[in-house]
Amino acid sequence: MAAETSSQYVAYTLYKVDPAWRRLPVEEREAGKEALAEVVAVWQERMDLRTYSLVGVRPEVDFMFWKLTERYDDLRELAVDVNASPIAGYLETPYSYLATTKPSQYFEDKSKSPRRVIPRGAPYLVVYPFVKKREWYALPIGDRRRAMTEHAAVGSRFVTITNHTTYSVGIDDQEFMTAFECEAPADFLQLMMTLRETEASRYTERDTPIFVGTAQELPEILDSLDGASARVESA
Repeated sequence: MAAETSSQYVAYTLYKVDPAWRRLPVEEREAGKEALAEVVAVWQERMDLRTYSLVGVRPEVDFMFWKLTERYDDLRELAVDVNASPIAGYLETPYSYLATTKPSQYFEDKSKSPRRVIPRGAPYLVVYPFVKKREWYALPIGDRRRAMTEHAAVGSRFVTITNHTTYSVGIDDQEFMTAFECEAPADFLQLMMTLRETEASRYTERDTPIFVGTAQELPEILDSLDGASARVESA
């Protein structure tokens, strides 16, 4: 089917598994895991769908889907298929974010086609919603461009980190979604400590909650949710 737009829709859905699921019989849990993994495998043939574990990192989420598609309805249709799986009755989505690509008004010619988000497959993905203060938009465009040029120059020094910023204005509660692929979470910490000293950072209104996901295939993530992948054998 032809794409409806040249832009990409970029979505992040974060899931939490109800503890009651862990009390189900092993066979029932295995069937639920296999069914969900099959849904994801089918959709990975249709769109760029990547899975990340947050087990042991944040108490309110267990895993995350990073979804990229040119067809908006893919997001809904994927959710329908997930909801049809047996494990869906034990899944909650505490957070879900939507954004799209477009040319930057600071670095790109507006006549160009929207840039594409091309994941490089780094082992970690740091994601958070971002909102700027209203005072930022009262600045002359030249001042904003200068501040953002400085901001980008600082970020470019961190060669192990890839920034994927997308736009949410009008389609979700935040202004931007920022995603950073990195080799280690500590690398991203150093980047943020450096960026907060730039002029542009003075105009940050909100940049939380922050999620640090570890790239893993979904079957491996699901096995970690009920201890099937535990390395320590019970006595």
